[in-house]
Amino acid sequence: MLDHLAFEAPKPSKIAGAKEDWELVIGMEVHAQVSSNAKLFSGASTKFGAEPNSNVAFVDAAMPGMLPVINEYCIEQAVRTGLGLKAEINLVSAFDRKNYFYPDLPQGYQISQLYHPIVGEGEVIVDMGPGVARRVRIERIHLEQDAGKSIHDMDPNMSFVDLNRTGVALMEIVSRPDIRGPEEAAAYVQKIRQILRYLGTCDGNMQEGSLRADVNVSVCRPGQYERYMETQDFDHLGTRCEIKNMNSMRFIQAAIDVEARRQIAILEDGGSVTQETRLYDPDKNETRSMRSKEEAHDYRYFPCPDLLPLEIEQAWVDDIAAGLPELPDEKKARFVTEFGLSEYDAGVLTADVDAATYFEAVAAGNDGKLAANWVINELFGRLKKDDTDISECPVSPTQLGGVIALIAKGDISGKIAKDLFEIVYTEGGDPAEIVAARGMRQVTDTGAIEAAVDTVIADNPAQVEKAKGNPKLAGWFVGQVMKATGGKANPKAVNEIVAAKLGL
Repeated sequence: MLDHLAFEAPKPSKIAGAKEDWELVIGMEVHAQVSSNAKLFSGASTKFGAEPNSNVAFVDAAMPGMLPVINEYCIEQAVRTGLGLKAEINLVSAFDRKNYFYPDLPQGYQISQLYHPIVGEGEVIVDMGPGVARRVRIERIHLEQDAGKSIHDMDPNMSFVDLNRTGVALMEIVSRPDIRGPEEAAAYVQKIRQILRYLGTCDGNMQEGSLRADVNVSVCRPGQYERYMETQDFDHLGTRCEIKNMNSMRFIQAAIDVEARRQIAILEDGGSVTQETRLYDPDKNETRSMRSKEEAHDYRYFPCPDLLPLEIEQAWVDDIAAGLPELPDEKKARFVTEFGLSEYDAGVLTADVDAATYFEAVAAGNDGKLAANWVINELFGRLKKDDTDISECPVSPTQLGGVIALIAKGDISGKIAKDLFEIVYTEGGDPAEIVAARGMRQVTDTGAIEAAVDTVIADNPAQVEKAKGNPKLAGWFVGQVMKATGGKANPKAVNEIVAAKLGL
């Protein structure tokens, strides 16, 4: 499926302003909220935007005697995600307690997976341009419960806690440090988001916090990364700092750039980078220290005594695998071969699962390239102008397909089609019925077109003489004929008749 791609070797990033040569190395932890109506260990709702503290079960609030019960659907979603990332599914996994104090985590610990995650090693193919890709290795995917939310701006003297998110199931997708630059990091997160949305395991809504990324950034001397790849010894990569809770592709790129510059400035001044967790401030375009970076032993991990090891059957995994949808890389390759699309157009159309589904419905029974052109240029352009999502598009695939079918049959010209599209977009209706009711059908009667051409030529003798000396001026006559016919004349016929009449 991926034979058409050229896998590009990692390249060191060029850090502008640095006195010496440095290489940038990035690893990412993507936190994806599982698409589930209930939380990981309780039946409380996961609905976003509910009244504060209204989606909280007794176990979420850590009431005495309350025990967690695993949500089987969340496990299934994690397995689907692992399969979608071509990862190993561990038939035996276990939950651990990660102990630390957060005011919005009532238990005083987080139930997570450290020693035995549900998903092992996989990979993501990141598109870096037409026909060029990078392979980023996935180390693991583990399930864990989310914490709540502390609110500090409602009162000058008090902070408030909303526990609605507490206990919501998260998949933490941990990459190897295979990413080499800010643009590649953003492309990686975008690809993860795309795959999750195709799978239906996470809605990927970064504005609502459904998808967040922690970015680990380090810098090293040229050649050190190659030594790491040979030895898998992290000491070759320099001291890393983790930038927490990034929820924007643009901010991810900006944060990596500014953090790399900060680390390089320290090293070039003879200092050393301290391993720590940092936050990115987009207003000041800087990272600032949040806390020293904890190691696993700092959290005093131990197996969760309230949950037995999780054992799943291979047959169940196989059933999930059999029900996986066509994923973006495969769909993109199919669009190229089946519809004759360019790599770029196929990439645009498959970037979002809803857009890909819409396009296929439009292309059914129509010319694929023409359908792609209309979806990408006319429809997407208009939706972007109106700041409207494809899921709220006022033009159905059947309606747009109808416009394209009328073009293919020669009933309307490209110009009329754009006018028709505007009517359908704003008013609705069946395209064929609109064309018939409003007299929009293009003129294909060569006799009528020839008469219009004769009139324009007779009325403009000076232009005729100029056109005979400069054939490019024939376009002026075509425009006049189209104007005279209200844009309804068949453009091809007009061009041919004008050329014949002018002897060009």
